[in-house]
Amino acid sequence: MITDKQKRFLKARAHHLKPVVTAGNAGISQGVLNEIEIALSRHELIKVRVSADRDERKTMAEQICKKTSANLIQVIGGIVILYRPAEKPFINLPKI
Repeated sequence: MITDKQKRFLKARAHHLKPVVTAGNAGISQGVLNEIEIALSRHELIKVRVSADRDERKTMAEQICKKTSANLIQVIGGIVILYRPAEKPFINLPKI
């Protein structure tokens, strides 16, 4: 479980990142999930651009997290920030 302090740390770290995956109005396809899996395994912390209305964005973000075992850090506008630690994490989260 990610603490609020760790979320703040990850939000600051994600600020300069560009979205690496785009999910359109068609929803979350298997291809999009595969791209998210690859990006998470390489980077641990990623941004995903979601093109949908506000309620759908939140639902899509939750679906992505459920299917990829990622942590939802923030949904801001059409951008979703996700974090999933690698087997050998290279982002050192602050302690609780």
